[in-house]
Amino acid sequence: MAEITAGMVKELREKTDAPMMECKKALTEAGGDMDKAEEILRVKLGNKATKAAARVTAEGVVGIHIAADGKLGAIVEVNCETDFVAKNDDFLALTRTLAELVATRNPADVAALSALEVDGQSIETIRSALVGKIGENMTIRRFVRVEAKGKLASYVHGGAKIGVLLDLVGGDEQLAKDLAMHIAASKPKSLDSTGVAPELIESERRVAIEKAKEAGKPEAMIEKIAEGSVQKFLKDVTLLGQVFVKAEDGKQTIEQLLKAKGASVAGFTLYIVGEGIEKKVTDFAAEVAAQAAAAAQK
Repeated sequence: MAEITAGMVKELREKTDAPMMECKKALTEAGGDMDKAEEILRVKLGNKATKAAARVTAEGVVGIHIAADGKLGAIVEVNCETDFVAKNDDFLALTRTLAELVATRNPADVAALSALEVDGQSIETIRSALVGKIGENMTIRRFVRVEAKGKLASYVHGGAKIGVLLDLVGGDEQLAKDLAMHIAASKPKSLDSTGVAPELIESERRVAIEKAKEAGKPEAMIEKIAEGSVQKFLKDVTLLGQVFVKAEDGKQTIEQLLKAKGASVAGFTLYIVGEGIEKKVTDFAAEVAAQAAAAAQK
């Protein structure tokens, strides 16, 4: 059998961008034939990437980058299949790189971000190589870039499963920190009622009307009751309407807090990893039984 040297492994790695150990295995399988080894890798990693692409990526992390002056920043969500990979150093490093690229190079969308190059390699190439190395699908889900009207602040929680990027005008560092933590805890849908989707408001109104009818309320009161329910809903889901989580009296709203501090919120972004993604529920016993049955048939 031909000797597999470090130089051969390096050459194949440079040609294919595949992980080092995979290159060595391919060369061994090919008996040192470089072209055959390259073909083996393309089939092997290509198949792995293809299979991975079909799997749901509902885990992951939120990455945030803020410039030193606090005037420019970005927040990005990068997904993977398991929480184990979400803690992987290479995965976390990629997320940090993506957040910085979004802030500094202002890509139009995920496709444009994927096409950006770092050290001569596109983000897509780097991502694909990491998929091949770890054997798990990874996707760049979304990002927001912010040019602050005030100064940016951030907060991440739960192993970076929740991330907040806040643009605060006026106030101080402590206020910014408190507000970012409040957003992470209370999860407002928007700054004020103008940012709440009309369909959510109408849904709340319909539910309130039906409840009032079932309760036997007079017809003349139903619209008033429904409007009251809608207004309560808007207070619950808008940042300015929410009661500050650290309010000593349990009553002070964020709007009141900001007024007292002579500050305002220009905007915020809240990312919760996997929000809205349908997660696959695996029956482990059934999966093992299926694998055993498949093996028995071979």
